[in-house]
Amino acid sequence: MEKTEEKTTNNTVINEMIEAGLGFGHRVSKLHPKMKPYVSKIKDGIQLIDLEITAQKLEEALEFIKNAKKEDKTFLFISTNPALRHLVKDTAEKTDSFYVTERWIGGVLTNFSEIKKRLKYFNELEAKTGSPDFSENYNKKERLQIAKELERLKLKFGGIKKMEKVPDAIFIIDLTKNDLALKEAKDIKKTVIAITDTNVDPTDVDYMIPANDDALSSVEYILKQVTNSMK
Repeated sequence: MEKTEEKTTNNTVINEMIEAGLGFGHRVSKLHPKMKPYVSKIKDGIQLIDLEITAQKLEEALEFIKNAKKEDKTFLFISTNPALRHLVKDTAEKTDSFYVTERWIGGVLTNFSEIKKRLKYFNELEAKTGSPDFSENYNKKERLQIAKELERLKLKFGGIKKMEKVPDAIFIIDLTKNDLALKEAKDIKKTVIAITDTNVDPTDVDYMIPANDDALSSVEYILKQVTNSMK
């Protein structure tokens, strides 16, 4: 009876993944050789990801995330795909995590002592603009200049401004666009979780989730599971 229930549950999960579009990889010409074991078949020139493996790998990743969260480990979510920014930001905010959704800033992980100085400056400037006597201490031109500088800093550091140390785990949504972030994470031996589409090299990923990393519905499905596991 238990095996039947387990199979039914697994089928439900697979069907949900199919509906969310997790199984659609890239065209055959873009296949990374190391992702070949995760492709079940080719249809109309498109690689279809083996969702049974995806379900298993997602479960492993979620188990790690759940346990790490219980131990008060910190997470950094990364995606510089404009279409996914709101999802990543929302997930990070719901899980008390940090995020980067603009261009990756070199050194965030490997040279954090320098980045921390920029964060200190950012936080001090933000506090200054919120003080009651801000308008009295600065003329209109100066206030505009400060506002522009603050906007620039928000764009670069908004998702990490409260980060006091290097996060314990890094979750990368689009590996092809954030290979530098992956390299930095591995240089300092941080755990990496990532969505691995069929065009990426998963070698340096500790917890890979073979899935479509372009479709909004696919990423939303995965991040929803991640959010639930961190509650």
